[in-house]
Amino acid sequence: MTLVVPLPWNKRPWALPFLTVLAPSKQANEKQGRSHRTTVDWTITMVKLVTRWLKRSWILVGDGAYACIELGHRCRKLNVTLISRLRLDACLYEFPEPTPKGKRGRKRVKGKRICSFKDLAQDASQHWIEADVKWYGGQLLRIRYLTGVHLWYKAGEKPLPIRWVVVINPNQPDRTDVFFSTDTNLLVTDIIRCFVLRWNIEVTFEEVREHLGVETQRQWSDKAIGRTTPVLMGLYSLACVIAKEMRQSTLLQPALTSWYDKKDQATFSDVIAFIRRTIWAEKYFSNSSMSDDFIKLTPNDADTLINQLAMAA
Repeated sequence: MTLVVPLPWNKRPWALPFLTVLAPSKQANEKQGRSHRTTVDWTITMVKLVTRWLKRSWILVGDGAYACIELGHRCRKLNVTLISRLRLDACLYEFPEPTPKGKRGRKRVKGKRICSFKDLAQDASQHWIEADVKWYGGQLLRIRYLTGVHLWYKAGEKPLPIRWVVVINPNQPDRTDVFFSTDTNLLVTDIIRCFVLRWNIEVTFEEVREHLGVETQRQWSDKAIGRTTPVLMGLYSLACVIAKEMRQSTLLQPALTSWYDKKDQATFSDVIAFIRRTIWAEKYFSNSSMSDDFIKLTPNDADTLINQLAMAA
């Protein structure tokens, strides 16, 4: 799990890992004679743990793999809002009509089924609303959307009340995005904004692979596998916390290249170089001897040397 937070050196929020769980595949569990737990099972466990830590409501954002009625009910019970992507063929129903007084038999749990999201997206007669939202890449995008509050139902599951949002991007008119929230009072713009923030998680996964070697390590024991990835993921967050504190007294300057303009937005490689440079400068140059037996570097040469070492490591 990651926490999406703003950081002072980038306009884009960063997703900082704080909790990892080793989730073996079904085949691996069967080979070891262990009962298998699905991704949703592990997610429910983590949601319970984080809720116990925070002791307040919070928002869980996941991709389509977390669009699960069971997970939605657990989140509602724990005062957690689940926001995710919804399938176009999801079965949504009206709320049931009140049961007439004195009528016997089982009470209805759902009402009439609404039309599919695919049909709604192609229906120009619907009351489409336009709004400006922060889209991927931080751009401000004007979208069209439909929204409603209905029951999400699947055989064998208790119906889940959700607010759904059908989004049409004018730049991709053939594509339909559907999101949902278990908090039916949440604003549509907040639902979209929270889901778009999930993109930062993908950026974090890419950076820990490239700079920290996650998924490239080779371990042959369960203990090593269970330790290494959480440590590397935690190192990513720890580096960001250290850089944030160091930035109060030292300037974090993004690396500049002739072929890529970062527009003063630091990346994780800049954060690593920033920490290394500060540590190495303190270690090797803070107590330089004044003896003539030592070769003295000009401040400009020393600065260049440290920068090159920090970026090359």
